[in-house]
Amino acid sequence: MTSPIDVHSPVWLITGCSSGLGRALATHALERGDRVAVTARNRDAVTALAQAYRDRALPLTLDVTDPVSVGAAVAETEGVFGRIDVLVNNAGYGYLAAIEEGEDAAVRRLFDTNVHGVTTVVKAVLPGMRARRSGRILNVSSFGGLAAFPATGYYHATKFALEGLSESLAGELSPLGIHVTIVEPGGMRTDWAGASMQQSPVRIADYDDTAGKRRESTLAVSGNQPGDPARAASAMAAVVDAGEPPLRLLLGSDALGGVRARLDRLRAEVDANEALTVSADWRSP
Repeated sequence: MTSPIDVHSPVWLITGCSSGLGRALATHALERGDRVAVTARNRDAVTALAQAYRDRALPLTLDVTDPVSVGAAVAETEGVFGRIDVLVNNAGYGYLAAIEEGEDAAVRRLFDTNVHGVTTVVKAVLPGMRARRSGRILNVSSFGGLAAFPATGYYHATKFALEGLSESLAGELSPLGIHVTIVEPGGMRTDWAGASMQQSPVRIADYDDTAGKRRESTLAVSGNQPGDPARAASAMAAVVDAGEPPLRLLLGSDALGGVRARLDRLRAEVDANEALTVSADWRSP
C-alpha cells in the first residue's frame, strides 16, 4: 500500500469517488500502484482514502457542475503528477419520476451533472492528452443508456445523451491516440438506488401501475443488486490496460442479458416494419 512511487505509473483522475463505483475504482487503481486524483464535491469524503496511499493519492474537491472547480482540479492533478493518463467520468446520480411528474429545476440539475458535467471535465483534460497523443477516457453510462423503463425516463435521457456524445468523441479522438470507452453497468451494490437517489415529490395516480410501481421496485432493490463494484473496478482497469479497448463495456450479467433482449426486440421491430421503412425512399417519377 505504501510501496515506492513509480513515476511512470498511470495517472488517473476519477470523478465521484466519495462512494460506490468511483471509490472502488480509485481503491483498485491505488492498490495496483497507480497514481490517482481522488475527487468528490466534498474533499473530506475522500481524505481518509487518500491518506492511506500517501503520495500516490491526491484528494481534491471537484464539482462537475462548476467549471472553476473542474479547472482547478485538473490543473492541480497535472501540477502534482505531471499529466493525466486516464480520465473516468463517474460522477452522476438517478432521479425517479414519471415524465409528467418531473420537476423542471431538478431535471436541469440532473442534466448539468450527468451530461454537461462530463463535457466540462473532458474539455479540461483533453488539451494535455492531445499534446501527448495518448490517453484513456472512460465515461460511466449505464445499461439504462441502451434501454429505458418507466420512472427513470429523465435518467435514461441523460445516459442516452452520454452514449451519443461518447461515440462521437471516440471518433474524433481515436486518430489522436486517445481511446474512449462507454461503461455500462447493470445494477451495482452502491448508493445509486439508496442514499444517492433523488425523486420527484409529485405523484400522479394515473401512473401508479407504471412509474409508481417501478419507483418502489427500484428503491426496494438497493443493497441487493447483482453487481459488485470491486469486480467492476477490476474490469474497468483491464480495459484501461488493453491495447485496443472496446467502445462499450457492459458490467454485470443483468446488463448483458438486458442488452441482448433489447437488441432482439429492436431487430424484430425493425424487420417487422421493413416495407414501411423503405417506402419513404425517394423514387423518380
